[in-house]
This record gives sequence, C-alpha cells and structure tokens, in this order.
Amino acid sequence: MKFGFSLSNNQGIEDVQAIVRLAIRAEELGYDSVWTSDHLFNVGHVFERIGDRPYYDPLTILTYVAAVTTRIRLGTSVLVLPYHHPMRLAKAAATLDVLSGGRVILGVGVGGVEREFKALGTSYAERGAITDETIAILQALWTQPLPSHEGRFYRFSGMPFSPKPVQKPHIPLVIGGASRAAIRRAARVGNGWQPIAMPPEVLREHLDYLAAQARAAGRTMADIPVSVSMPLQGGRAGRYMLGLDPADIVPRIQTFANLGVETVVIAPTTSDAQALMSYLEMIGREVMPACGGQ
Repeated sequence: MKFGFSLSNNQGIEDVQAIVRLAIRAEELGYDSVWTSDHLFNVGHVFERIGDRPYYDPLTILTYVAAVTTRIRLGTSVLVLPYHHPMRLAKAAATLDVLSGGRVILGVGVGGVEREFKALGTSYAERGAITDETIAILQALWTQPLPSHEGRFYRFSGMPFSPKPVQKPHIPLVIGGASRAAIRRAARVGNGWQPIAMPPEVLREHLDYLAAQARAAGRTMADIPVSVSMPLQGGRAGRYMLGLDPADIVPRIQTFANLGVETVVIAPTTSDAQALMSYLEMIGREVMPACGGQ
C-alpha cells in the first residue's frame, strides 16, 4: 500500500507556509505523494467549510513544493478540467514535470459547482464532453512530435509543442469521481481511478464495474491503478472516514488493500496546521509501517 497526504490547500489555512512544511515532512516520513485540490471560488460546499478564508491554487502550491522536495510525487485531487484551457494546462503541467524530475500525477475530473462554470463562461451541461476533449488534447500535446487535434471545442495543427513531460508516454492522468461516467472514462483513457471516501462494500461494486469496462476497452485493471481519497474525520455527510485511532485506521486501510487499492490519500478536514502535522506524523509513524507503507 502506498500513502499520499492532502496538503489541505482547500481547508482555509491562513499560513501558506504551513502547507509547504507538510509536504517537506511528508517526504521525510516516506509518503509516496502529496495532493492538492481545485476550486476557483469559495462557493457551495467550499464556502460552508471555509467561508472567505484562503483556497490556494493547486498547481502553484505543487510548483513551490517541487522546489523544496526531491522525491515525493505531486498530485492533483482533482483538477476540474473544464476550468482549465487545455493548451495552457498542458504547458504548465509539462513544465512542472520537467522541473520536478518527472513527479507529477494529474488527477482530473468534470466538476460539479455550476456557479463556477457560469463565472468562467463554460458550459456546465457539456462538462463531460469538454473533459474528454481536454484529455485527448493533453495526450496529443505531450506525446506527438507535431501535435494536431480536430475536435468540437478546439482545433490546431502544424505547431510544435514543448516541453514534453519527463514521464513517458506522458504524465499520468488519474480520473476522479465515482459516477458511472467517470468510471467509464477511467476505463477508456485513465492511467488510474480515484474516488473519494466510499465504504469498502460500495467500492467493491464500483471496482467490478471498472473491471468490466476495462475489458470492453481492451485493457486490464493493471492499466488503471486505484487510489482512494479518505478523510480521517469531519468529512462531508455520508462519506466514509478512517477515524483518528491507529487501531481503527490500520484494519480499515487493510480492507481497502485487500480490494486492490494501490494508494490511500489521507485527506484531513481541518484548517488547524498543528493538527494536520500531528495527523501526518501519526499516519507516518503508526499506520504506514503496519500497512506495508514505505
């Protein structure tokens, strides 16, 4: 089992350097990855959680973290693809992959806050189609010597694109979300699948569906490693939580490992920087060794 930790850029932390310290300490403790989240406005469930306190940009945070770490992987959980111009995103992500020596994981999803789409002038109803086309563009720009694309929303050809990512064939694209559409997208084009906080029995059903869709797409589950983002406590209503006692956390994580989950991303829901560091330390010292983590 691999362990990731959410840097909680979405929790309203006033001291942004506390987020950086979490990443540095996560690397020291042997975590495999750190993760950031993506929203533009403090609206809906985000406002309910943090009010008008800071929600930091995910790629900017990861770029800073890349400069003060050497090994730990840098993930987004998840970027809302319709919020990002695909060519600009391809450039930024590839640049970060080069700067970090090939450590980027791009978790991506369709989004679900309609007011943000309206503010951006982006179609909420077409967010699935926009996401699919953006994924195709990212793959083309990152892999083709002279990329071209003829789609519904974007068209280009005849222009070299650089830099290419360090990782080959390209930066891993992990599909976030638990809807049937998200699972089908992961089966078709994902380099991984990452749902959020579901009980093991529900996850088992979703994994069966993912396996069937992967077979239909000519792929296997080995092509689509599964990671799960899990709160410790205080998550949104109805979400599965790991708890705060290692004696409870270890068997719960082992249950997910037995289902074939490769990575658990610990995602505490607090803006208390000291508590976050305490949770990071507790998982690193008491849970990871018991679960076969690094």
